[in-house]
Amino acid sequence: MVQAKIIAINKEKILTLVQFSVLVGVATVAPLLLTHQQAITGPIVNATLFISVMLLGARYAILIGLIPSLVALSVGLLPIVLAPMVPFIMMGNTILILIFDYFKEKNYWYGVILASVLKFLFLFGASSFVMNLILKKEIATKVATMMSWPQLFTALAGGIVAYLFLKMLNMEIKNREL
Repeated sequence: MVQAKIIAINKEKILTLVQFSVLVGVATVAPLLLTHQQAITGPIVNATLFISVMLLGARYAILIGLIPSLVALSVGLLPIVLAPMVPFIMMGNTILILIFDYFKEKNYWYGVILASVLKFLFLFGASSFVMNLILKKEIATKVATMMSWPQLFTALAGGIVAYLFLKMLNMEIKNREL
């Protein structure tokens, strides 16, 4: 009986490790393969974050949310002018994860929308403030634009992609109706 429990625990840990590895891989590889395609990579990364919360919980999802920005910056995918924004992008991902995690059981869609809006507001505010301190005005405006409405749309699209993916996995999502 003890041995069966140990085997069950090990299977659970292995499943968690595999899911974590796959989700980190998706969140990291998508930007590498689809460079400078924010309309595609944004929803993929955000969907990965929503899926991570549902499958693994907020703690693992936060780890997954930190990695893509670091990789994108370290391999030169993220324009250097966005380097000062990396900590804020990470914090935006953490906001998305924590808000969604809190509301997902009550209402999946409310969690997605609120998390997306709060991430957008945080990134827009941070980018407007940080970029105006560091860059020339024309570059700051461009960066602030990248960190505004596209962030909201890619987060919302990520929530939809995650829902469809999770539904395909037959995961139980409370309050499926809008």
